[in-house]
Amino acid sequence: MPRILYIGNHLSRNGGYPSVAESMAPLLEPEVRLHLVSRRKNQVLRFLDMLWAVWRYGRREQPVVIDTYSTLNFYYALATGILCRLLGIAYYCVLHGGNLPARLQINPRWCRVLFGGAGENIAPSGYLQAAFQQAGYPTRLIPNFIPIENYPFLQRHLLRPRLLWVRAFDATYNPGLAIRVLHQLAQQYPDAILCMVGPDKDGSLGTCQALAAELGVSDQVIFTGQLSKAAWIKLSEQYDIFINTTNFDNTPVSVIEAMALGLPVVSTNVGGIPYLVEDGHSGFLVPKGDADAMCRAIKKLLTNKMLASTLSENARKKAEQFDWEVIKQRWLEVFRM
Repeated sequence: MPRILYIGNHLSRNGGYPSVAESMAPLLEPEVRLHLVSRRKNQVLRFLDMLWAVWRYGRREQPVVIDTYSTLNFYYALATGILCRLLGIAYYCVLHGGNLPARLQINPRWCRVLFGGAGENIAPSGYLQAAFQQAGYPTRLIPNFIPIENYPFLQRHLLRPRLLWVRAFDATYNPGLAIRVLHQLAQQYPDAILCMVGPDKDGSLGTCQALAAELGVSDQVIFTGQLSKAAWIKLSEQYDIFINTTNFDNTPVSVIEAMALGLPVVSTNVGGIPYLVEDGHSGFLVPKGDADAMCRAIKKLLTNKMLASTLSENARKKAEQFDWEVIKQRWLEVFRM
């Protein structure tokens, strides 16, 4: 059985959401075994663990696969990629950061070192694939995936003002926008409810709680903390509209999951989202940071039963394209090269 060293932040044991690799690893066996590094919570120890794993295992667990993000974690990927090059080890970069196209402009030299030395760059969205190919880096498209059978479809018809938000509390994802949208919506729909699911990453949870209190909607916001996948899927049955407020993004699995569940999606129009959600067909797209536009889109869904039903059905059809059985063969092609 091929054994592949997969470098990334695999932190589900420490309270984080499972990485794509963590979700994929058990599904690939017995055809391929992924050796996941690192699971250490401390950033410095995690970085050292990554470098040690490349030195210790990289020669016999090739190609090394490196998750690559656009912020601090870019430098983890850069260092491990450089070490692979020095040791003559083949490596691939999996592009996750929604703001990676900006990184190509900010650090062109380091990007040439990392992405130019990769045997292949793998993008989960057409957005990143196009940006990297335009920059001269050949890039393979392998979308994020879900096991579609785990997501029971509930077609929404007559919607209630019950909003669901699922993401880590991080400034990049602009969770405060969800609070402001609720505040506006509550002016016309005083029974509006917002449920926010996810762990706190940078203190944004406390900021959101304070904002909800300031705007007088604390009683209408439910903060659940991090939930298991099964738990939030069950919870989704109580809600009718999914909102995605991020400032930068790629192809978020949480949005694919919401679409699979039949939740009409209202999202900011950033990064790879337009490659996933077709405005007016499988959801609504609005400018980032625009609470007014997001609130207007939500009201369209609340007042048009046929529109809500159509978007719900179209979203499910789109999500079915991301089923694991469809995506699996693309990964096997990479791991067997």
